[in-house]
Amino acid sequence: MADPTRRLQDEPGPPTTGPLAGWTVGITAARRADELAALLQRRGANVLRAPALRIVPLADDTELLTATRALIADPPDLAVATTGIGFRGWLEAADGWDLGEDLRAVLGEGAVLARGPKAKGAIRAAGLRESFSAATESSAEVLSHLLDRGVEGCRIAVQLHGAPLAGFVESLRAAGAEVVEVPVYRWLPPADLAPLDRLLDATCAGALDAVTFTSAPAAISLFERAEQRGRTAELLHALRRDVLAVCVGPVTAAPFDQRDIPTVWPERMRLGAMVQTLTAALPERARRFQVAGHALELRGQAALVDGELRPVPPAGMALLRTLARRPGWVVPRADLLRALPGSGDDEHAVETAMTRLRQALGAPRLITTVVKRGYRLTLEH
Repeated sequence: MADPTRRLQDEPGPPTTGPLAGWTVGITAARRADELAALLQRRGANVLRAPALRIVPLADDTELLTATRALIADPPDLAVATTGIGFRGWLEAADGWDLGEDLRAVLGEGAVLARGPKAKGAIRAAGLRESFSAATESSAEVLSHLLDRGVEGCRIAVQLHGAPLAGFVESLRAAGAEVVEVPVYRWLPPADLAPLDRLLDATCAGALDAVTFTSAPAAISLFERAEQRGRTAELLHALRRDVLAVCVGPVTAAPFDQRDIPTVWPERMRLGAMVQTLTAALPERARRFQVAGHALELRGQAALVDGELRPVPPAGMALLRTLARRPGWVVPRADLLRALPGSGDDEHAVETAMTRLRQALGAPRLITTVVKRGYRLTLEH
């Protein structure tokens, strides 16, 4: 298997300024990936993009067509719009099937509830009026409202957006409702798995510092691919220890919670807010030292020496991280050799990588050679 750290290094050079300079971030989004990449790169991050999903075109989605016809034939008492783009997409698909007017008519006869302002905007754009909109933008608030008003005997259409709302739907059915799930924007694994495999390899190798997720299905897709390739244990270890999982909201974070993986996510479920959360969280993971009269900061895949970003080769970064785990103490060559990817038993590889590391840092005295023993960071006590 090729070394993922080497493949990342072969990509165009990362920016050298900004709060995320020196950090490498993976993007799993299928939608709005260009926008997310631009937001991260503007802050200095190096970006690795790998869509974890592909969207079934609405016009070709027979499941959505079947659900739409069923609701027109037997209108719902209530309808729940969970996302603005999903609700609009549903109506646009219905227009393409010459069912748009009929669908708007049956939805207008009942009550339509919105999960948040974007869903409410889509409802009003369709010429309809919402009977309730969740202030917290959460499905839990919509569910609580429905259960409080009582749903026994009600026929309820629930617009999904890529992923089942299992707990939501089960709670309504347990309360006596008949629920029709409307599968808008169903997601499947990507047609080309190579980019996803590359992101998986980089995550397991610690060549990424963070991975962003804008949907729970994207996270599930990554875990399923890791299982198919026999890398589940490596992926879990990396996400629990070295690689930060950044989610757009608590629903997206659910697959990580189930696997005891820590996540960060913003209070407002927005792309920009997620990037702000990431921008605040990653620099907190940097390690800072005073070494040989210099300020040294370790940032993911690079180092800052006296505030200047110094890109470091993957092998050199592996050595530098190993030295930083025991700052000021001598680290034997054997320990450093084990830290080098694919070096085998060649102790000369340590010397070669160390020479390149010192050249990359631009300050050779940051690392002291201890004759016949190993190396150490020249830490100032």
